[in-house]
Amino acid sequence: MSSSSPATCSRSWSISEDSLRRYVFYASENCIQELLSASDSNRAVESSTVNDGWKILAIDNGVEISKRPSGSLHTFRSRWLLKSVSAQQFITVANAIDAAKQWDPDLVEASYIKDLEENLSIIRLRFGDRSKPLFRNREFIVYERRESMDDGTLVVAVASLPKEIADGLHPKQNNAIRGLLLQSGWVVEKLEDGSCMVTYIVQLDPAGWLPKCFVNRFNTKLVMIIENLKNQVLACSTNGDT
Repeated sequence: MSSSSPATCSRSWSISEDSLRRYVFYASENCIQELLSASDSNRAVESSTVNDGWKILAIDNGVEISKRPSGSLHTFRSRWLLKSVSAQQFITVANAIDAAKQWDPDLVEASYIKDLEENLSIIRLRFGDRSKPLFRNREFIVYERRESMDDGTLVVAVASLPKEIADGLHPKQNNAIRGLLLQSGWVVEKLEDGSCMVTYIVQLDPAGWLPKCFVNRFNTKLVMIIENLKNQVLACSTNGDT
């Protein structure tokens, strides 16, 4: 007779690389469609009305910040036109994980856990105790899928793995709160004049109660991130190819 008893700690799943690849591929398909849908409505940054449930919070220096209610979740969208910067130039900078801390100072660590395919990776993002409230002491284990559409639009889909799979790939640190990122990422539309229209979607479950004012102030973080990223892209464009 066995005297063993179930462990009281959180469950984690051991999953083969092939099964993980198939799960992430199908999960990211839906994420890509959601991102394309969110970026398609009223692309011009000129309206201050509500569109498809999106309420514009601010238009600052050509950057539109919107929010859409999603039950207990918080979904934010930012959109802006980058003149004389191609879609590929933007994605090259935005996707440089080792340089991410330059445009998001709240990010303490970003590292690859596993590359499943050339365009499919598992990444760990860690934010420190001095980060903004929505990210303070949070850790995210996410997939990242990069796709190019037939019209030249580039999409980067990012979302958290299910808790059990994430725990199996990378056990949670004791002092960190594992947050949940849902169907987030970039859509970068190629324009004929060599410019691009950028849409950034963040759908977040902060994994812990936060005062509403902290949630509402997330748009100020988005403005800061976008300004930093925009400056970095423009600097790279100036110093790179002519």
